[in-house]
Amino acid sequence: MEKHFTKVANWVARIAGLPPTFALCCLIVIVWAVSGPFFGFSDTWQLVINTGTTIITFLMVFLIQNTQNR
Repeated sequence: MEKHFTKVANWVARIAGLPPTFALCCLIVIVWAVSGPFFGFSDTWQLVINTGTTIITFLMVFLIQNTQNR
């Protein structure tokens, strides 16, 4: 299990550090912001970005910890 996690963590860390990944994240935020008027800046519209960023942040904490432990 640990070997598999390390393999996946290495792959995610490599992908997360690429400039196109950053550009994709910026694009997602821009699309989300532009879509606000179409959804009336509703609670659900806000919940989408809040939930997405929370999940990604939660997972990245463990990934960063794994890379720091190596």
